[in-house]
Amino acid sequence: MYKYFISLFMVFVFAENYAQEQPKDSLITKEKDTLIYKTNAGIRLGVDISKPIKASLDGVYSGFEIVGDYRIKKNLYIAAELGYEEETSSEFMVSNSTAKGNYIRLGINYNAYKNWLDMNNEVFVGYRYGFALFDQTLNSYTPNVSDADNGNYFLAEPVTNPVTAKNLNAHWSEFMVGIKAETLKNLFVSFSLSYKILMSVKEPENFKTLYAPGFNRIFESNTGFGFNYTVSYLIPFTKK
Repeated sequence: MYKYFISLFMVFVFAENYAQEQPKDSLITKEKDTLIYKTNAGIRLGVDISKPIKASLDGVYSGFEIVGDYRIKKNLYIAAELGYEEETSSEFMVSNSTAKGNYIRLGINYNAYKNWLDMNNEVFVGYRYGFALFDQTLNSYTPNVSDADNGNYFLAEPVTNPVTAKNLNAHWSEFMVGIKAETLKNLFVSFSLSYKILMSVKEPENFKTLYAPGFNRIFESNTGFGFNYTVSYLIPFTKK
């Protein structure tokens, strides 16, 4: 009988010690499972350095662009680009025109890259809504003249009196892919490619818009392409 009570007492002691140890193990496991690495977050501002490079190589172009983004969720950013461009375009030796003005692009980027620990790199896809307000000057053009007797057309003498159409505008959608890498602490280098679809454009009278700032060359299909190479700096004020 005494042996029975002694055995029962030992079972209770073992069970109590196990119950006291178990919460500690669970707490350790919980702490390990909930460990989260946070990275710097804030406003990231920069410039597109491809534009001054293009201006130095191409005498008929000038422009600049300021870029910025802000992370609102783990992999989601709101982004914007604001700039000015002036471009002179020639169309098959028939016309020469200059477009100049301001533009803005607004949208989002989604980072599809999974960073390790405190890394802050991106492989992103994005969307932009673009709007440009600009003037276009028809510098010169060569009209077609018809021969009423033979029904033929030929080029007449060039007209060199510049005509300027003011307050033109363009709206477009833009889809982009790109890479952004943190090269130094809070300093990022990025490049991206974009495909643009023109939604609407205000044309000058009796002439087609060949170039819209922020959109680039407008093809007959009302589409365009873009390239950006940017350097930006993150101004951190929190961690996410």
